[in-house]
Amino acid sequence: MSLNGSMRLLTGTSNPELSKKVAGYLGVPITPMDVRRFADGEVFVEIKESIRGNDVYLVQSTCRPVNDNLMELLIILDTCKRASANSVNVIIPYFGYARQDRKVTPRTPITARLAADLLQTAGATRVLSVDLHSGQIQGFFNMPFDNIYAAPVLLNKLQTEYHGQKLTVVSPDAGGVDRARWFASKLGCGFAIVDKRRTAPNEAKVMHLIGDVKDSVALIIDDMIDTAGTLCNTAQAVKDNGATKVIAAATHGVFSGPAISRIHESVLEEVYITDTIPQTEQARNLSKIRVLSIASLLGEGIRRIHLRESVSSLFI
Repeated sequence: MSLNGSMRLLTGTSNPELSKKVAGYLGVPITPMDVRRFADGEVFVEIKESIRGNDVYLVQSTCRPVNDNLMELLIILDTCKRASANSVNVIIPYFGYARQDRKVTPRTPITARLAADLLQTAGATRVLSVDLHSGQIQGFFNMPFDNIYAAPVLLNKLQTEYHGQKLTVVSPDAGGVDRARWFASKLGCGFAIVDKRRTAPNEAKVMHLIGDVKDSVALIIDDMIDTAGTLCNTAQAVKDNGATKVIAAATHGVFSGPAISRIHESVLEEVYITDTIPQTEQARNLSKIRVLSIASLLGEGIRRIHLRESVSSLFI
């Protein structure tokens, strides 16, 4: 089956640079599409070529501004459905609202489920995402959902940069223990856990460190960095416990509010993220932040889906 035959690659406006790299990996052009806003902010979409009977692969992160990008995605989906596409496969490198996956207090929403319902109603036939904050979100969809991981991309870079050095992988909370243990096994090193207590949303206080980081390079592993409060507190804790150097790696660089200034002022020396979310100029200008591309990972996922091949090996 030829990729250039029935495949159509579309991109929303949230992350066009990543989409171009994916197109380059696949060797297919991006189908021209006009996405613009009316004066009052309404989104208008027009696909410039026929997609009738084609399998569409639509790349769009629902990152900041989350609501605008989500609404744009829904409208593009509806456009594809009404243009008689055979299937619309949604590639969401960063899935917004993933942290609202359950009720933690009374009278609160489960917005991840709402987002899933909206995507299905709008016309999505399959979803591929990267490092969901909560894996159970896959169960919110009545369609195939592929949750692939950026870990191989991060791991390859870390193995190259820190070959031969004494490393200790650090999980910033109990929820990330499995991720930290996997990285530690691949890097052939030990791991530690930070016990923290969250005092409010986006606020956390480090309590104590479980494990030994003395005289080693401490590698803090997480799925995302939002306001960087937890990350910087964890970095300071491991530094205080004898780490010679503190670095971090995460899939999604959300970097909300004071995140960039916190990282700049922290003991962190390097922070590796991927390009699931496009970065602001402030983040790009901070030398501590190193951005790795997952375009080949996404491109390979799309290729395998289109050719009806197994995607499971991309799950790690």
